[in-house]
Amino acid sequence: MPKITVLPHETLAPEGKVIENVSSGESILEVLLANGIELEHACEMSCACTTCHVIVKEGFSSLEEASDEEEDLLDKAWGLKPTSRLSCQALVADKDLIIEIPKYTINHAKENH
Repeated sequence: MPKITVLPHETLAPEGKVIENVSSGESILEVLLANGIELEHACEMSCACTTCHVIVKEGFSSLEEASDEEEDLLDKAWGLKPTSRLSCQALVADKDLIIEIPKYTINHAKENH
């Protein structure tokens, strides 16, 4: 079973997190939420916003290609990279994933004071 490694994120996963024994076919977002990483998902996983945007650092090629609808939304995401995905749409396959959660979303910016 694949695992998902979440790189450290200032507020959502300060230490980072390794999630073992992930079931293929689950969305990255479902896995994160089930493991205590409260990634924003303003549209309730309906592929209508970009708040659950993640960057897949390793394992990107194991994911199914993004739909045209997802690609159109990703164009609006903050910090877009070639390996960006909406975590509500990216289904875990059979390879381990390393993901980065961007510091900002289109809905919310967190600043250091």
